[in-house]
Amino acid sequence: MFKKVLIANRGEIAVRIMRACRELSVSSVAVYSEADRNSMHVKLADEAVCIGPAAAAKSYLNVPNVISAAEITECDAIHPGYGFLAENTDFADICKKYGIVFIGPESKVIESMGNKAKARDTMVKAGVPVVPGSDGILTGTIEESKKLAKKIGYPVLLKASAGGGGKGMRVVRSEDEFENALAMAQMEAKAAFSNDDMYMEKFIETARHIEFQVLCDNFGNMVHLGERDCSVQRRHQKLIEESPSPALSDKARKKLGEYAIRACKAVNYTNAGTVEFIMAGPDEFYFMEMNTRLQVEHPVTELITGIDLVQEQLKIASGEKLAFTQKDIKFNGHAIEFRINAENPDNNFAPSPGKITLFEPPLGPFVRMDTMAATNVDILPFYDSLIAKVIVWGNDRNVSLARARRCLHEFGVEGVKTTIPLHLKIIENEKFIKGDIDTGFLEKELPKT
Repeated sequence: MFKKVLIANRGEIAVRIMRACRELSVSSVAVYSEADRNSMHVKLADEAVCIGPAAAAKSYLNVPNVISAAEITECDAIHPGYGFLAENTDFADICKKYGIVFIGPESKVIESMGNKAKARDTMVKAGVPVVPGSDGILTGTIEESKKLAKKIGYPVLLKASAGGGGKGMRVVRSEDEFENALAMAQMEAKAAFSNDDMYMEKFIETARHIEFQVLCDNFGNMVHLGERDCSVQRRHQKLIEESPSPALSDKARKKLGEYAIRACKAVNYTNAGTVEFIMAGPDEFYFMEMNTRLQVEHPVTELITGIDLVQEQLKIASGEKLAFTQKDIKFNGHAIEFRINAENPDNNFAPSPGKITLFEPPLGPFVRMDTMAATNVDILPFYDSLIAKVIVWGNDRNVSLARARRCLHEFGVEGVKTTIPLHLKIIENEKFIKGDIDTGFLEKELPKT
């Protein structure tokens, strides 16, 4: 096992990783921007190094500074968390060059799955079903792309090949919209990823978003830890995740689990990852993408399996074999996660930075809170607006919903606006209670949001 790990991140995920390190008797090193000097992850770390000013590009994304921090503190490994450098192939390569273990898959795997067009082609060859669409990136003229869209059948979805987080995506419902939508998607992709390559696929109107958590060691052992239903979204950003999915039959769950492992084998995957699917019907599933990192919603899986995913990441990266096989994985009860963001749902989800004057998190049995927030903590305008994750567990979905309702009502935050009121509306919605949801749920059921 490693002696010392640098966490190349901030906020709740940095705190989460530090806790896993401490339980394994591994020292942790925090990196922080000047604006984050008094943040929780800095206070909880065994050591902390300032790596630059507030702007992420000059601090958390500053690779030379992150590597220097790891070297001067004599770290064995770097955990990137999610976001920032987590899926940066150059960073993974640089870690290797300097003899520092990157806690994640090999850079070539990150690259192959990060390029959505290449990932799609890989899955086709592996026998994993994909959504009907273009054969790789769009390389022809605008007229040729229009002809392909017509052949696929409108509506189609234009997606950035290097995309993620909903950026560089446009739904096109008619040929008249195509040219402008493509230009807008390319411009957004160029700004976000410095790459405007696009591909196209059939847009499935009423889809569920189902993802499978996987763990793979360096000895060819691979397991999946079941699914998470991430269908409640706003503009392709997840809001609520739960496991098990209320929509999957045992037969479908087994089939998707097999597809997830097949996807891992196709790229010789190692460490933790997520294979994501679109569910278009009870027995109609398509590969969407693979996230080659830890997910925000990983606590959902931890609560129903009893497996600490971050500790498993550390063990795998340090050269240990998985201590369990697929038949050892047991699923218990039902878990739901609610992402609490410092945003104002009544003002088009505008960010709400400022000082938290009151922070009273919900407590009680079978409740987990992952957060970096507390009373008198500043929510900074420079970074992601996620301030907390409320995760509840119950024997079944109804028990989880009752517990979630109680927790969200108890959760007190003052000084900044949050998405707690929106979550309360969602869990009182009749269709959500029945599990009758898809990725368009929010727009159809709560259109003003």
